[in-house]
Amino acid sequence: MGDDTKDVTTPYEPNRLDVPIEVGAVVAHGDSAYRISQVLDFRTVVGIDLESGRAAALPIGALKAVKRERVEGLYANYDMAVIGSEDWAEAKRRYQIIEPLLGSVVVGRAEVKARGVEFGVDTATVYRWLDRYKQWGELLALIPRKRGWKEGNSRISDAAGQIVEEVILNYYLQRHRPTVPKTIERIKEACEAQNITPPGNTAIRARLKGIPDKDYLRGRGFAEKARNKYNPTPGSFPGADYPLALVQIDHTPMDILLVDDVHRRSIGRVWITFAIDVYSRMITGYYLALDAPAGISVAMCVAHSILPKEEWLTAHGVNGEWPVWGKPKILHADNGADFQSEDVVKSCSNYGIENRFRPVKRPRYGAHIERLMGTFAQTLKDMPGRTYSKKEDRDGYDSEKHAALTFDEFETWLIREILIYNESYHSKIYMSPSRKWHIGIFGNADQDPLVGVPQRPTDPFTLQRDFLPAFERTVQHYGVQIDVFYYSEALRPWINAIDNVSGKARTFVFRRDPRDISFIWFFDPVLKQYFKVPVSNQSFPAASVWEFRAAKKRAIDEGHANINELLIKRYILENRELVAKSEAQTAKTRRQAQRHRVHAKGKTPAQPNPQLPKIAPAPVNDLANLIDGDLDDFGDIA
Repeated sequence: MGDDTKDVTTPYEPNRLDVPIEVGAVVAHGDSAYRISQVLDFRTVVGIDLESGRAAALPIGALKAVKRERVEGLYANYDMAVIGSEDWAEAKRRYQIIEPLLGSVVVGRAEVKARGVEFGVDTATVYRWLDRYKQWGELLALIPRKRGWKEGNSRISDAAGQIVEEVILNYYLQRHRPTVPKTIERIKEACEAQNITPPGNTAIRARLKGIPDKDYLRGRGFAEKARNKYNPTPGSFPGADYPLALVQIDHTPMDILLVDDVHRRSIGRVWITFAIDVYSRMITGYYLALDAPAGISVAMCVAHSILPKEEWLTAHGVNGEWPVWGKPKILHADNGADFQSEDVVKSCSNYGIENRFRPVKRPRYGAHIERLMGTFAQTLKDMPGRTYSKKEDRDGYDSEKHAALTFDEFETWLIREILIYNESYHSKIYMSPSRKWHIGIFGNADQDPLVGVPQRPTDPFTLQRDFLPAFERTVQHYGVQIDVFYYSEALRPWINAIDNVSGKARTFVFRRDPRDISFIWFFDPVLKQYFKVPVSNQSFPAASVWEFRAAKKRAIDEGHANINELLIKRYILENRELVAKSEAQTAKTRRQAQRHRVHAKGKTPAQPNPQLPKIAPAPVNDLANLIDGDLDDFGDIA
């Protein structure tokens, strides 16, 4: 959804470049390139035209990134899912080496040399890694460049990968602390017992290296050390020392009943996913849904948190400012499966975001987000349709009868309440979150800036798609199947493709928004571009995966021997017709109908207003020829 306006013939190259908003940075505005000489506020910078030398006030929202020349063998702007575990682990190792150097505009040679000596890496190599990451802003830029490297050649098969994970969990991460060689031996024995080709030693070692430090310490009997290293104490949160250093995210149901758009009768409660900057208490993003929390809730909230909010406010008719965008250093969440999904964790890693999860049954670790959700629960006390947990509060008040707001109306109200919260005095920081955010970025008479204005993503669609669920499938003569069948001409070159290394059928990466399964995104590993692939049956409705599964269950329950898309399509449409006829009767059917109406609008953080003409991804400007010495080739890395 959101970027589904692209047609099926237009390739889409992922673009993860950010627009730097700092003095000395080169940006594009219109057809000209400028070097930023002054950052005035969250709306405006002063830029010097590189051709004429004239100064101009430039709106930050209209700035574009300057195009980087593609470097042969560089894996920037790939889909993360095509990268093997061994190469991914090496990229993470390289990132850990350069990470302390990333916060400085000018990095001294002594610092670079010290990092190289500490990790046994040549100083020039550290410089190259640092340049690559700063230029591209993603972990993929640090993937080793290997002659003849092919996607998937270091991947562990699904069956072997499951065995590796089981051995790591049940054997390696235990208090008796088995050695790495013993763990490798145990994995190979388990694979041979199940007649599965075991992964190589290097791939296994890469998996072991990729174990998060806190999991390693706790699993191997260093619980106290892990607790002291990672656990916050009451009243503080280690690391939350500047804006976007640490963002907490969580879900909660809102204690209010909403009504449907048609009959304005109750459809039940909604769920909200909030993201909050712990340093400033600024709300950085949210996601509102009629569906229970799932991976898509996390994906949309993270995307909304990172992306600018100007178009979002305009689309909802809210006149105000929400000057928050940028990638958090740490994303902190509970242990829910939706937060720990591989797609979310890997996408966060590629954007330099570290995932941390709070211990089970230790609520103080999520105190800031919990307090935020409690604050918003209080704002509902005078709202029509408010629900109550205590019987004495419910007596004499019919929540369903008094429910009045539709989903869209409630979301507009919510946005205004977020802006009110951001501007209101907060007792824990002795000022408003907005003021704390501003001081952290620009400083004041008593405090120097802690960080600069965050970089702005160039292409919201790439960022949003990166957090969608990924699937690996082979391409057959009929196309590809993910619940339903999909086909386009973009798949034709890969029909029955064979992996040159394993000799088995080659798999490819697809991504899909579960709210609309009428199309998927296919990543072509040679062209390094995405293609939109529609369902083979062009009359198949734009249904959610939940509608599809309900229709499929109905077909199975009715005992149909052969379940096909035509049957499921008919059941989906029949179910919608049934809901439409009966939605005035029950809250459940009204909720189903409203859920479909919300999904059908296609509103996402990347495209807040799908009813407007198609918003093409922000182009990058090919102005490298105007910038002398700023965009030198990176050179080779081993």
